[in-house]
Amino acid sequence: MANDLDPASSMAALFGTRLRRLRIRAGLTQAELGKGVHVVGARIAQVERATGHKPTAALTRLLDELLDADELLTELWPHVRRESFPDWSRRFMEMSEQATSINQYAAHVVPGLLQTAAYARTLLQVGRTLQTTQQLEERLSARMSRHTLLDGPDGLELWVVLDESVLRRSIGGADAMRAQLARLLEPVEGQRVTVQVLPFSSGAHAMLGGSLSLLTLPGGEDVAYTEGAESGQLVEEPEDVKSYAVTYDRLRALAFPPGLSAELIRAAMEETDHDPRAPSRSQRRRLAQVQSQQPGGGRLRGDLGRFSGRGPRA
Repeated sequence: MANDLDPASSMAALFGTRLRRLRIRAGLTQAELGKGVHVVGARIAQVERATGHKPTAALTRLLDELLDADELLTELWPHVRRESFPDWSRRFMEMSEQATSINQYAAHVVPGLLQTAAYARTLLQVGRTLQTTQQLEERLSARMSRHTLLDGPDGLELWVVLDESVLRRSIGGADAMRAQLARLLEPVEGQRVTVQVLPFSSGAHAMLGGSLSLLTLPGGEDVAYTEGAESGQLVEEPEDVKSYAVTYDRLRALAFPPGLSAELIRAAMEETDHDPRAPSRSQRRRLAQVQSQQPGGGRLRGDLGRFSGRGPRA
């Protein structure tokens, strides 16, 4: 029962205990409260008992309003959400929610702040720390809710350098990957997001094998966060952070500028769409280059110019 929960056992238990007290104070049954916030009574019971999926941000706001809780539940919710993530990522998440700007280098996958739901679900499903379907849904909900950090005039500024391998690795199938690449190209009103692509041709660099995030906090201090598949490290020592900032600047200098990066993303989308038996854009470009060196190549180059003139040159 909810009243047997130890509020100190977890943030979810504390949230559930507070919700139950507020509901009883309001004189509502679980079914009545559920109806008021557009969920079934069993969902309220799950939240109060700290079982089932954790509450979403939208549900929490509705509960706060209906129960006249003075945003008590809304203030608790971020802590409940962070319990869905491994210990080593929680402090970074706390800091990223306060940051005014984030610079990221992504070595393997699209950063969470730019992931679509289908892409994120596929990634979360293969994580070694995942234990249950319930945990999957909680982590997915939490990741998608972080997108609001980019919204509005006070939203953070995000600059992302993507390794070209991020564009080539199909996550979730062709449809999911196409939608994810399209998301990288879509300007969102009110968001300050810049995307660059680091091409394979850039060669070796200091962050091979790992990803890097640099956060600027409201007070002006900077922190760095490095991450692998199952581990992460928060770096706060100023000299170390400065070293990572230099590394990031070098990666940004090696990357294609935003316009050319967008063309490379579009080329990756085309390769996702095209018949595998047909030559890709890069293959057509190489063919055009070879043909231009053959007798009569000038005429062929003119015929294929619409392909060789589009997209970035490695």
